[in-house]
Amino acid sequence: MSNDIRDLISGEAELDDEEEDESFDEDVGDRRRRQPRVEDSSEEEEDDDDEEEARKIREGFIVDEDEEEEEEEEEGADSDADLRHVKRKRDRDRDEEERLDEDDLELIGEQFGERPKPQTQSKFKRLKRGHRDEDDRRTERRGLEEIFSDDDEDVVDQRPYGRRAQADEFDDFIEEDYPEDEAERIRQLEDAEVARPRERGMGSVVDTTGLDKDALDDMEAIFGNGEDYDWALLLEEEEEDREREEQTIELKDVFEPSQLKEKLLTDEDNEIRFTDEPERFQLDRKAFKNLQLTADQFREEARWIANQLWLKKGLASDLQVPFGKAVGKVLEFFIVDEVEVPYVFQHRKDYLLHTRKTRNTNRDDPDAPEYVISADKLLNQDDLWRILELDIKFRSFVEKRNSLEKTYENLKSVQVQDSIIEEMIPEATTMEELQDLLDYLHFQYGSQLKDLAVMSGNVSQMKRPGSKSNLLERVRQGKAYTFVRAYGITAHQLAKNALRQGKKVTPDDDAQYPMDLADSLVDDNFNTGDQIISAARQMYSEELCASPYMRKHFRNSYYQAAEISCRRTDKGLRRIDDSHPYYEIKYVQNQAIADLVHRPELFLKMMKAEEEGLVEIKLVMPPRYEFRRQLYQEFESENFSDRAEQWREERKKVLELAYPKLEKIVAKNVKEVIRTFCQDEVLKMCREEYAKRLDQAPYKPAGMILGTAPRVLVLSNGMGDSARDPICWAWVEEDGRVLEQGKFGNLARDERQREDFVDLVQRRRPDVIGVGGWSASTHKLVRDLEALVSEKGLMGPEFDDPETNDYRTEPLEVVTVNDEVARLYKDSPRGHAEHPSLNPVTRYCIALARYMQNPMKEYAALGKDVTSLSFHPCQNLLPADKLTKYLESAMVDMVNLCGVDINEAMTDTYTANLLPYVAGLGPRKATSVIKAINANGGAVNTRDELVGDPDSGKLPVVGPRVWNNCASFLYIIYDSTNPSSDPLDNTRVHPEDYELGRKMAADALELDEEDVKAETDENGPGAIVRKLFKQEEQEKVNELVLEEYAEQLETNYSQRKRATLETIRAEFLNQFEELRRNFTILSASEIFTMFTGETNLTLCDGMIVPVNVRMVKDDFAVLKLDCGIEGRVEAHEVNTRGSIKEVLSVGQTAQAKILDINYKDFMAKMSMREDALRVPYKRPINYDQDGWDYALEAADREELREKDKTTGRTQRVVKHPNFKPFNSTQAEEFLGSQPPGEVIIRPSSKGNDHLAITWKVADGVYQHIDVLEMQKETEFSVGKLLRVGGKYTYSDLDELIVEHVKAMARKVEEMMRNDKFQNRSRGETGYTRDGILTNTAEKWLTTYIDANPNRSAYAFCIDPKHPGYFWLCFKASRSAKVIGIPVRAIPQGFELKGYQYPDMRALCNGFKLRYQNEFSKMGRR
Repeated sequence: MSNDIRDLISGEAELDDEEEDESFDEDVGDRRRRQPRVEDSSEEEEDDDDEEEARKIREGFIVDEDEEEEEEEEEGADSDADLRHVKRKRDRDRDEEERLDEDDLELIGEQFGERPKPQTQSKFKRLKRGHRDEDDRRTERRGLEEIFSDDDEDVVDQRPYGRRAQADEFDDFIEEDYPEDEAERIRQLEDAEVARPRERGMGSVVDTTGLDKDALDDMEAIFGNGEDYDWALLLEEEEEDREREEQTIELKDVFEPSQLKEKLLTDEDNEIRFTDEPERFQLDRKAFKNLQLTADQFREEARWIANQLWLKKGLASDLQVPFGKAVGKVLEFFIVDEVEVPYVFQHRKDYLLHTRKTRNTNRDDPDAPEYVISADKLLNQDDLWRILELDIKFRSFVEKRNSLEKTYENLKSVQVQDSIIEEMIPEATTMEELQDLLDYLHFQYGSQLKDLAVMSGNVSQMKRPGSKSNLLERVRQGKAYTFVRAYGITAHQLAKNALRQGKKVTPDDDAQYPMDLADSLVDDNFNTGDQIISAARQMYSEELCASPYMRKHFRNSYYQAAEISCRRTDKGLRRIDDSHPYYEIKYVQNQAIADLVHRPELFLKMMKAEEEGLVEIKLVMPPRYEFRRQLYQEFESENFSDRAEQWREERKKVLELAYPKLEKIVAKNVKEVIRTFCQDEVLKMCREEYAKRLDQAPYKPAGMILGTAPRVLVLSNGMGDSARDPICWAWVEEDGRVLEQGKFGNLARDERQREDFVDLVQRRRPDVIGVGGWSASTHKLVRDLEALVSEKGLMGPEFDDPETNDYRTEPLEVVTVNDEVARLYKDSPRGHAEHPSLNPVTRYCIALARYMQNPMKEYAALGKDVTSLSFHPCQNLLPADKLTKYLESAMVDMVNLCGVDINEAMTDTYTANLLPYVAGLGPRKATSVIKAINANGGAVNTRDELVGDPDSGKLPVVGPRVWNNCASFLYIIYDSTNPSSDPLDNTRVHPEDYELGRKMAADALELDEEDVKAETDENGPGAIVRKLFKQEEQEKVNELVLEEYAEQLETNYSQRKRATLETIRAEFLNQFEELRRNFTILSASEIFTMFTGETNLTLCDGMIVPVNVRMVKDDFAVLKLDCGIEGRVEAHEVNTRGSIKEVLSVGQTAQAKILDINYKDFMAKMSMREDALRVPYKRPINYDQDGWDYALEAADREELREKDKTTGRTQRVVKHPNFKPFNSTQAEEFLGSQPPGEVIIRPSSKGNDHLAITWKVADGVYQHIDVLEMQKETEFSVGKLLRVGGKYTYSDLDELIVEHVKAMARKVEEMMRNDKFQNRSRGETGYTRDGILTNTAEKWLTTYIDANPNRSAYAFCIDPKHPGYFWLCFKASRSAKVIGIPVRAIPQGFELKGYQYPDMRALCNGFKLRYQNEFSKMGRR
């Protein structure tokens, strides 16, 4: 088996527990494999006369040269990275010179007895040792010699006289048995010396015993001391070191750029990591790194942002000036001080308020203060994030404006002067206006810009002859432009008239009739008058379209008065049915922009539907505004004559030509602006919802302090039935450790299981019982637990009742826990890594318990997966990067509100997950912080240590700017026994305000300056605060009058610190007090959605749903809905005649209408009367008569009915929630926006005895499955047996979906989560029909092999051409071709070349084992 195959097969490279035989080397302190048992010649008798046995023993350890070279090559491959191939080769040659040949060994065997068997070992055991080989040999040598030794004499004394230091490889294995006769011993030594080959190039160590000093000096003078050529050896070593440094392999030489980018290890990431600037600022401003704002631009930005925020704030008009100043100050904090939002909100809060000091008019109370301070909040934390976002937009705006100004300056160098540009650039306030000016420049001065580009060497592609730009250029340069001037008014002046800017200019009619003028202008460019008129109209209409003023007029008018309507396309006619999410916009019409702004999700659906080709959005000015007629009036002259009338008609034709173009340009622009606005609104909703979920303290049982983590016992039945299936449970301590877990049976009826549960509760004493699950049966589990707790009298922990001053207990509370994080955790790689031996439901329980102990940590642990949670029904219509950024801002706010114990973060990964959200930090800097603190000893004693402490040898963890951001949000628990520990390091007080805190402490303790100086001189600057805490006199700070102190600071030092002083006082009283709200208890509707997956929109009164009859009585029947809840139908709701038992039978599936649904009790009242079922459910449409096109809706329904009649084919309908009347293309389009694994059941083109199932394998990949129906009762009923592929048989559609489609989807997900999976499309991998891959796949594998020359490489990638299949791409060696092998996902696992494997591990190992037999030939072709 080749080396490549050994590396591939997991079983050989990593021994399992039974194969592993390890011992501990006490000298080296490392684990190693035990060596094979060595024969000990001293412990058993040997037959010297048995020559055959001796020959076998000799052959046992004489190594063949080829094998020996192979072993040495393997050993060299895994040796220390610093050893180079050249050096290894030289050492190998030297070893070969020293090695004894067969004759030498025979001589030694004759002299010293039979050769012992050398110690052998597995090649893989040698590889495991790696660079420790040499050290290991030294430490092992002593042990082996002791094994062969019969006495306790020193090992050195047993070695033969005169043996050289560089002994050959048999020195430590051959047992030396010397004869007692001295003469015989000397003779044997001489024979051995003759038999031993000498080293070439190395002098042997000569035995100098018996030589005096003079003799030694003479010998050294003649032969030298061996150091004469040390200089050459030193030069050689230096050369080797230099080559080794040059050949140092960097990360980018081994990993693909995409992998480095994913792990944040690129050069750019490292630059961000080590730059002393907040990480989020660096990322946001990366595109504008070289843009420096001037002082004027800074003031302009403050006004620009304040104007955008002011209208939404709704503050009193007298606060507008203070509001503008507050915005400017916040920008200064962001740009100049480089501090993040949490810092500004926490430590610069005074600048976000407008305070007023007024005289107190209430003089009845003599103790009342003379003045009253009132404050208006100008900016909140959301506003700060918005300012930061607008700062980036303004930078983009300035950059575009600078580019525009530079372009205009270049034009001025070729004598171009344009008053429009000079007027409008300073007035522009939006990106749209700048784009209008840029378009105008390219339209008006295209040829000049082209000449400038040629002069600068930037030659653009030549315009093809006959293009629009060439036509317009011919008009400008020819006589035809005279006709354009004859319209009597420029396009810009006409636009100014419409905008009511300046004095109105009335067009002048030309002295000639239009046709006469045109005939007089005929030239080589245009041969007839009609051509002149047509060209002039085209030119003037283009000038109108390019005019920035005209675009501005249209845009302003549209924002104020335009209305939006939707018109379904032919594609959307059938696609958008009554149950489609886009149905609410299918016939929307006449919606004002202002109305849609309040319903942002509606407009986002319109835009998405338009992108999918389902609807067309019309943005038009309502006829009642007569917008076009008013524009005509601005273009009319005041003359009255036949000639004037002809010119009036000519101008009207020009406007008729220009109007649709302008309408199209502006409508597109306005729609994008509205879309951006609506996206921002929905993003804010998502952020607010996420902030609510983060704003939860740990669950607080009665009597506990808010913020203390409880001990939790969690139970769940997963998706099973709590009466029949096991109930998993987990016990989690307050520190998050899982100490115990197990399973219960039926807790409702099994008394043994109930007693076990009671015993567990009484033994563990939980603070709360949590419950979760994703089936309706979990609701029964909750009720069973509540009944069990009540019946058995299970109580919670004791607590001190402040009302009675007595200890008491309350019944143990059973809480249904939000499981959105737990559902992701149970099957995640993180869950498998943390609890590999537990089943998914138990991992689910653990996640629920941790959620109750600290929801914020659980959300932070999700990382990027947080976007997969649902915060808004339309969040899938938002840009993923913007959604991530908004959600991150909510986490940043909450993490900095709570603070992070930096020392806990060093030992707890869940706490460390919070570090990237601390102000100033990010994912890159967080890893750097952890590494730096570990380098400093693994703990932080004071906040000042984070910037380095040369006196104690502490290296800087962060730079000064980053430290300024993060210092107050990283706290260190106060240790009164540590003299360097400062109580203020355990508060929200920033180190810059420590002196204020110390002054307040001194005033509270009533210490004078001399007392303070004496105390601080003796015990350091934090002594006063330590004394305050030691004496437990923090309450005295309440007696301080902070207002006077704040006024002094503002008057003397221009520092606004009122809010800061209040924060210091609060922190003295309660350090890092829990400020989050109490743990959120789910509402009845939220619990219903969690257990059933249904909402009040997907399951509500009036809906007709399939039900299964579970029980039939004389006067009622019990039904079960697909979502798992129970329904009850009374006899009179089934039929009016006969018995209910005559109509319904147990196990029957039928249709029923929901009359009333009780979300709390998971019950529904149903009706099965025919008259009720004839009235279909219709989703309510909240539009007035003018806002919904009812006529078109009715016409479309009739059209669809007529089409069905024309085809003569009855549209088949299957009562299943996944059924859609789609063809394959429509099914793929519908699933396009759905997550992978979603399923559509649809009619089959093969007839009514077939169904088709389409499911989403991956983005853009859909598999269509043909289902044969068997044992059908009627033509249109679903068969009782469903067969797929002639191999798999199922009893109903639900079983088919769960056991077949969902099973394959899980296998596809397992494949795509595997480390070997490469997310590459067909175009990137370059498939060919014969299965050999080229281009990118080969490049990737080749790159990997080049970086790892002694390994083989393989990877999986999806095969979009054959849905459900994957390619296994394999490259055996550097010279081998890339092999592509198809792998198919099946319900049971994966299929490779006809063999089935249950999971990815089995698939990988199966491929490796079969490679040498079946696939190696393909690689050699």
